[in-house]
Amino acid sequence: MSENANPMRYGFYLPTRGPTATRDGVLALAREGERLGLHSAMIADHIVFPVESDSAYPYTLDRKHPSGGDALETFSILGVVAGATEKLRLVTSVLVLPYRNPVLTAKMVASLDILSGGRVTLGVGVGWLKEEFEALDSPDFDRRGAVSDEWLTIFKQLWTNSPASFAGQFYSYNDIRCEPLPLQKPHPPIWVGGHSRAALRRTARYGNGWHPVGAVAASPLPPEEMRAHLATLKQMTEAEGRDFAALTISYKAPLYDTGIPDRDGARRSFSGSAQDIAGDIRSFAATGVHELIFDFRGQSTAESIERLQRFAAEVMPLVD
Repeated sequence: MSENANPMRYGFYLPTRGPTATRDGVLALAREGERLGLHSAMIADHIVFPVESDSAYPYTLDRKHPSGGDALETFSILGVVAGATEKLRLVTSVLVLPYRNPVLTAKMVASLDILSGGRVTLGVGVGWLKEEFEALDSPDFDRRGAVSDEWLTIFKQLWTNSPASFAGQFYSYNDIRCEPLPLQKPHPPIWVGGHSRAALRRTARYGNGWHPVGAVAASPLPPEEMRAHLATLKQMTEAEGRDFAALTISYKAPLYDTGIPDRDGARRSFSGSAQDIAGDIRSFAATGVHELIFDFRGQSTAESIERLQRFAAEVMPLVD
């Protein structure tokens, strides 16, 4: 039986910024999530922030990113958490592909996969913050989709072949060994973030999973919209000669406080009582979602852990 035939799985975000983004804060939340039986821990990716930005953030009503500018680096968090846990899947959600050298990134992912016992999932995206691209001297922002596709091709080659040669539009190498290869075979799963047609095409061609963010302009995608996206993804995947049923569908579902309505006045998905949220989980499971990702991060580590514990105690049993 494939993993996707199992009951609904749950993931949660680890702190990357703010007062809880400390060694103690990260490890406390990771260890508690593992103890409570959640499946995966998510780590976001930012390296620098501009003081002023004209880039539109896709996931808030005002199109502004909520960060004050601080962020721990993704692979550093992955390494610390890998050494302090045994079962949690470790997921980049999402790694901005053009920010890093592709050969070095392939090596880092393979090394972490080996040292974690085969627990790395590489969630990937093309990025949105143009000023961050410029500060990192990344490839041209307007070509980030094509660059990301090439980086994924390089990863898959270096994770499965040695020696390897590559001559691409943006990067080339000849007769190199990039060993040891990852523990997971044929390679760590690749989840493609985003819900645009380009993201769906990238998933169909390169991905082992689709990982959309559920809060689009601060409202979650309703189940009927998720079904439409999945129907499109199925068509695209089959057109690539790949098996849609083998894809993992991992959806970031925002948890809202009770009583905050959607823009049309209706109850938001994943808000209200434990029974309401459990019903929403069942509705999304029926669309074909295999894993739901929630963000329990609060203003303190204690608050974050309390939210996580309440979800595990009150909601998960109603679904399982």
